[in-house]
Amino acid sequence: MSGRVTVILGGAASGKSAFAEQACVNTGKNRIYWATSQILDPEMQQKVARHLTQRGGDWTTIEEPFDASRVMPRVQAEDVLLMDCATMWLTNHLLAEHDLEQETEALLAAIANCPAEVVIVTNETGLGIVPENALARRFREAQGRLNIALAEQAERVVLVAAGLPLVLKGAL
Repeated sequence: MSGRVTVILGGAASGKSAFAEQACVNTGKNRIYWATSQILDPEMQQKVARHLTQRGGDWTTIEEPFDASRVMPRVQAEDVLLMDCATMWLTNHLLAEHDLEQETEALLAAIANCPAEVVIVTNETGLGIVPENALARRFREAQGRLNIALAEQAERVVLVAAGLPLVLKGAL
């Protein structure tokens, strides 16, 4: 898989991260992993540990839950940057009560100006039922808008379900 910006989306536990990691390995470039999660409880600690084991040691990890401008200057044209994931990034901003529109614009600009190939993992949250509470509905709407903006900017968009890729835009 080659191309400047690739978005890989799917549901929770759909295989999207494993697919994204393999796509980065296949580039033959230096692999940079942008971890957006914050480890706030034991369950998240276990999930992060599983992801570390899954991808192996040939990655440089940058832990940054909010600010793309702290990540992008650290990558070069010979790198591939995997952002895992845009959903956690959005959640971090939503819960911190940041201006989501402003943060999304800054993220999109940073991606556009990044010298490296960029692979972005994100969740498709719009396929389920309408959430019962206002915060969950706000999140779902914001995630949908973010995914649309990321997909518009990307050369390639791949939906992963049950570990299987379906190319929505571009080619593998």
